[in-house]
Amino acid sequence: MGTRSEPYEAPAIQTFAVELTAWRTEAGLTQTALAETLGYTPQWISQLESAKSIPSKTFAENLDTFFKTNGLFQRLWKRIIDTRHQAILPPGFTEYMERETEASQVRNFELTLIYGLLQTEDYMRAVVGHEQDPDTADRLVTERLKRQEILTRENAANAWFTLDESALRRDIADPDVMRGQLAHLLALGERPNISIDVVPLSTRYYQGLTGSFTILSFTNAPDIVYGEIAGQGMLITEPRIVASFAVRYNSLRGDALRVEESRTLIKSVMEEYG
Repeated sequence: MGTRSEPYEAPAIQTFAVELTAWRTEAGLTQTALAETLGYTPQWISQLESAKSIPSKTFAENLDTFFKTNGLFQRLWKRIIDTRHQAILPPGFTEYMERETEASQVRNFELTLIYGLLQTEDYMRAVVGHEQDPDTADRLVTERLKRQEILTRENAANAWFTLDESALRRDIADPDVMRGQLAHLLALGERPNISIDVVPLSTRYYQGLTGSFTILSFTNAPDIVYGEIAGQGMLITEPRIVASFAVRYNSLRGDALRVEESRTLIKSVMEEYG
C-alpha cells in the first residue's frame, strides 16, 4: 500500500499504530531496532506508528510471530482492509452520510461534477476508481448507490439540484458513459420529488463559482450544510452560517435556467456525445 503525509482517520489504522507502538515499547525496542530485526526500514515503522501508512499482511504476520501474539496484528490488518475505504473519505463526510439518511429535504449546488446522488454506476466508477484499488472502488460505489435510496424510497426526500453547465460537459469518462449519465439526469428529473436545473456557461460571475455545497433539512432538527475544499470536508451546524447558505442557494437558483429549459440544455449536451 502507498503512503501519504497526513495521518489516516480510520479507527482501525489508528488502532494498529497505537498497538504497534505499545508492543514495541513494552519490548524495549527503538523503531530502528525493530526495523532491523524484521527487515524493514526505520522510516516504514515510523510511518506506521504515525498512522501515515497502511500495513501489509506480511508485516502484520511478522509482528504476530515476533511478539508471539495470538494473531492480534493480523486481525487488525483485516479490519483495516474491511474498512479502508473509509480512510479516504473527507473528514466530516461519514457524519454527513448518517444525517443524509434522515433528511426530508436536500438542496445541492454542484460546480464541477454530477452530484453523487445523481450519478450512474458507470459515472461513479470513473470518479471513485480514478486513484483507488478495485476493492476500495467497489465499496465506495456500493455505498454511494445505497445513499441514492433517499430519493426513491417510500417517503423519499424532496430534492433540488442545481448544476453548473460545466459539470455536464466535463468528460470524466467515455462518450457512452457521459450520454448515459445525462439520460439518467433527465429520468430522475421526471420524478415528482426531484427538481434539476442548470446554470448556463453564458452566466458571468455568480456566487456558485466559490464552490459546491449541500443543505440537508429535517422534520424535527435544524438544517445542516456540508461542503468540501481541496479534499477536506466541512460539516456546518451553526444556525447563522447555515441560514446564509440557504440564501446563497436561493440566489443560485435565480441564476439557473428554468427546469424545462434546463432539460432542453441537458438533452442538447447529451446529443453532442453522439
